[in-house]
Amino acid sequence: MKEALKEAKKAYKKEEIPVGAVIVKNGEIIARGHNLKELKHDTTKHAEIIAIQKASKKLEAWRLEGCKLYVTLEPCTMCAGAIINSRIKEVIIGTSDPKTGACGSVLNLFEDYKFNHKVDYKFGVLQEESEKILKDFFKVLRKTKK
Repeated sequence: MKEALKEAKKAYKKEEIPVGAVIVKNGEIIARGHNLKELKHDTTKHAEIIAIQKASKKLEAWRLEGCKLYVTLEPCTMCAGAIINSRIKEVIIGTSDPKTGACGSVLNLFEDYKFNHKVDYKFGVLQEESEKILKDFFKVLRKTKK
């Protein structure tokens, strides 16, 4: 999760919502990603999607079986769907997202529906750090908009 937080800091420096993700297979980081929606003008450029794309390219496979995704903020519906479809085994989440979270906060794609793949997940790993970077970002954003 510390590596995912490093990715979130990269997003922060680019004035993106500071969310970072890393994908691990056999104890090794195989892909990294951070939000790039604003910079790329692309709704799909979430940290998780970017990391999944990079992992798929590295493994030359769309199935990311046996992989774990570490992400600083609870995935949205798009990202949770991509996680299910890519067959990621487990998701470790820094903090919840009460506005758009799709792993239990608003809805739970991992449990409430019957998909062909089950994703294990847990919340609260480096939660304080994950929350702080988001709170700091939005505090600065609110000041600059005034």
